[in-house]
Amino acid sequence: MLRLLFFFACFIAAPVVASAEENSRLTRLNTGDATRGWEAVGRIDFGFGSFCTGALVAPDRVLTAAHCLFDAETGERLPVSRMEFLAGWRDGRAEAYRGVRRAVAHPDYDYGSARKVSRVARDLALLQLDQPIRSTRVRPFEMTTDKLRKGEEVTVVSYAQDRSEAPSLQQVCHVLESFGGVGMLSCSVDSGASGAPIFLIGEAGPEIISVVSAKAEANGSPVALVGELRRSLQALQAQLSQDIVEIPLETGRSLPGSPDSGRLGAKFLRP
Repeated sequence: MLRLLFFFACFIAAPVVASAEENSRLTRLNTGDATRGWEAVGRIDFGFGSFCTGALVAPDRVLTAAHCLFDAETGERLPVSRMEFLAGWRDGRAEAYRGVRRAVAHPDYDYGSARKVSRVARDLALLQLDQPIRSTRVRPFEMTTDKLRKGEEVTVVSYAQDRSEAPSLQQVCHVLESFGGVGMLSCSVDSGASGAPIFLIGEAGPEIISVVSAKAEANGSPVALVGELRRSLQALQAQLSQDIVEIPLETGRSLPGSPDSGRLGAKFLRP
């Protein structure tokens, strides 16, 4: 359900896009053995064939992209009654099926605002499931508020339009640039990968550091734009803790040091 396509118009220093040899290939996880450890990544279905990727971060919470919660044609919020999280969906079966009780976007995310790259920094949402997932096979991922660092290796697991029936893993891709809560990565993403978790792999295992927001183009090469958790996680969790079912979204406010301050320039292309 990735609705937005960007390209980077300029940087103060033009980024060097990692070569194909430096990145691992996107690999479909065809078997239970291949999927082991990634079962908490799932597909979020919104009805009428539309979907995003999401990741379980607590027994009853799923992290995804905020723009997934909106109808691309009307700009209206999608009803939670249409949402279903399919944990570890693979070839017609899921490890767990859950409806969604509540869905909240980052409090400063405004779907109807002018399309600027800084909006990516706020393109984060949490879903509260109708029942917790308690399974030894589906374990929520930890999240980290570390900063994305240029040159760093990251991992992504996602679904997409042409690979909707099983998750795909890209074990190694790279941070090309990071500023103002927005990262530009060499990871392979496409329609449906919105909301896919970006992982740092450490001694304790994978931790989610950011979420896929959009596909972009830099120096003629495809890249992914992601929103870091470090600037947004606390506000997002506070939003969900409020006893409000539907949160009205305010007009977007500038984040300190946002990419629109001049470090990054971007132009939105028509979806």
